[in-house]
Amino acid sequence: MGAHSARHLRRVLRLYLVRSGMPDVADAAELALTELVANVVRHVPGRRCRVCFLLQPGGVRVEVADGCPELPVPAAADTLSEGGRGLVIVAAVTDRWGVTPYADGRGKVVWFECAGKAGPPSPRS
Repeated sequence: MGAHSARHLRRVLRLYLVRSGMPDVADAAELALTELVANVVRHVPGRRCRVCFLLQPGGVRVEVADGCPELPVPAAADTLSEGGRGLVIVAAVTDRWGVTPYADGRGKVVWFECAGKAGPPSPRS
């Protein structure tokens, strides 16, 4: 996965949200998706992941799944550091986010939810 893949995924997500009547969450969802994909590129061996967009009542849930068992942790980034802010950005622009490790320990799903004007997405882990 590379930069062109993230650009393509952002375009697909925006189209999906606009056509689903949720253009108000597109900017935040695109930014959060970009950060999660960047984490895959930087931290997952082989740079492979699966992305899923799920419409929910009142919002969207985006899941990025990979086969790396290492769980992401928001870093307390140094102000001069070039990295370490991705999950902080995800937390700032989404309504909810989290990590669900696979039961077999062979990977995880990092997800976020953005609520549209209709209200927050229904809870789900």
